[in-house]
Amino acid sequence: MSEETKDKEQETLDNSKETLQKEQEAADKSNETTAEDTPQEDSQEEEKELTVEEKLDKATEEIADLKDQLLRKIAEFDNYRKRTIKEKTELILNGGEKTIVSILPVIDDMERALKNMQKAEDVAAVLEGVELIYKKFLDILEKQGVKTIKTENEDFNVDLHEAIAQLPAPTDEMKGKILDCTLTGYTMNDKVIRHAQVVVGL
Repeated sequence: MSEETKDKEQETLDNSKETLQKEQEAADKSNETTAEDTPQEDSQEEEKELTVEEKLDKATEEIADLKDQLLRKIAEFDNYRKRTIKEKTELILNGGEKTIVSILPVIDDMERALKNMQKAEDVAAVLEGVELIYKKFLDILEKQGVKTIKTENEDFNVDLHEAIAQLPAPTDEMKGKILDCTLTGYTMNDKVIRHAQVVVGL
């Protein structure tokens, strides 16, 4: 082998070693960079985890607050419901108190009339007293919205009257009209609370 060939081979070998050394240095630098980057990534992940925990804590607090508000509203509604039931019960039990109080003076008048009847000798005076009490009673009922249903010479109306009998009319004009009333009917605030029982002409 000539000297020239040996020199070329040595040069090639040296070049190969140099290339390998550079590659090794590059690999070492790459590893160092990766090692340096890893703690930063871990730190970022930890930061992300802390943020999620904070969000979870905040959501938990909001849920607790909403739950507290809901319980308060439920308690308020329950109290309102109980109060309403109590008021309705009292209204049902005592709703007629005003009417009863207004009727009491009539009872007082009737008691006095009964006592006077035991001593009275004038029947006309007794009758007049009873009529006054009757009118007073009707006035009180009218103030409560109660009115008598008119029947005299009125046309028969199924909404107001109940026909219990039919008789031949004395005149053609009285056909379909009320001839007699056997039971007075009443309305309360324009609502029929008892139909008038009547006899109708044919």
